[in-house]
Formats: sequence, structure tokens, C-alpha cells
Amino acid sequence: MTDGPPPAPDPAAATATSRGCFVSFEGGDGAGKTTQRDLLGQWLRTLGHDVVLTREPGGTELGQVLRDALLHGDDVDPRTEALLYATDRAHHVHHLVRPALDRGAVVVTDRYLDSSVAYQGAARALGADEVRALSLWATDGLLPDLTVLLDLEPVVAAARRTGRPDRIEREPTAFHARVREHFLELAAAEPDRYLVVDATLAPEEIQERVRGRLAPLLPAVTEATRP
Repeated sequence: MTDGPPPAPDPAAATATSRGCFVSFEGGDGAGKTTQRDLLGQWLRTLGHDVVLTREPGGTELGQVLRDALLHGDDVDPRTEALLYATDRAHHVHHLVRPALDRGAVVVTDRYLDSSVAYQGAARALGADEVRALSLWATDGLLPDLTVLLDLEPVVAAARRTGRPDRIEREPTAFHARVREHFLELAAAEPDRYLVVDATLAPEEIQERVRGRLAPLLPAVTEATRP
């Protein structure tokens, strides 16, 4: 008997079995991920694609319960936080993401497993490799075909945010600086999967770069894949 979770599945094999296309937007809070996700979804629909727009945490009914606990709970320690994100991700992928990919849809998510690696693995100092392995195990190795990192200085991102900050947003600037640094390290390590975009650019210019990078990865539109 061995300790710890079983070895993570091969992510390349998991991605290769998907008939659709999986896109994630990453970056700090206030970088514009939701805006870019929605703009991309509108464009993809004009091309005739079946599109699923989602987010983590909170992409399913159970995920919304977990989101409330993660962002507004008062007694969530770092290790519990990492496990709750993994729980949300496992449920999200099993019930929403993978079924959509299997029918040929384009799934676009606001955050995915790289957020856990940057926030819990690096900024919370739980270990980037350990948190990544946990998420890969939770999702049976599913990685996005394209991850767009909207890069923004934490001070600028904080100034953009409106409304009452959640538990993660209330962390000090140094925490968010560690998150940003690790996101950039992840992008440098996987240039084939990542597109890094300066989030201070106009939304239209960011979107143009995203579409240019994504276009060659899109599945063919057939009657079977139309919404």
C-alpha cells in the first residue's frame, strides 16, 4: 500500500481523446478574464460552434456551494482550500467539461487548474508540484488545449476590482505578486499551451490575439457539433 494519491494520468493522452476544444483564461483577479471569455464565446458562436462558457469555482450547482465557502468562508485553512478547489474541479470536469468536449463543443473557462498551482501551490506554499498532481488526478489528466494568461501588475489589478473583496482578493499585495510570478513561470515552462497577453491592452486587441492563437486549434464545425 502506498501513501498519497495515485500517480496523475498522462495529461497529453487525456487531451488527445477530446473531440472538442478546451480553453482556459488565467490571471489575477481584475485582469479581465471573464470579459475575454465572454467575447471569445460570442465570436465562436458566430462561427457556428457549440460553446460552453464556465468558471472555477462555481461551474456547477455543487461548485457554486463550494465557491461560496472558498471565497466567503471564515475558517478555510490552506490545505482545506486546495482540497475544496480540487473537489470543485473534479465535479466540474466530470459533469460539465468532459461531456461537452466529447460532443465536440468548445469549452471556455474562467480559471482552471493552473490557478490552484499558482494560488495554493506557490502563494500558499503548499507545493506547486503537489497541487498540480492533485488537480490532474481529480480531472483524470485533462489539460486545456490553450491557456491564455492575462498578465497584470497586482496593484493595477486591485485598482480595477469593484465591489466588496472576497477572501482571496483581501490577501496582501505580496501574495498576489507571488501568484503572478508563478503564472509567468508556468507559461514559460509550457509555451505551446500558453498565450501570455498584456492585460493593459484594449479588450479588442487582447481578443484579436486570443482568436489568432486559437483558430488553428478549433474543431471543424459540422451539423453534429452545432448547438
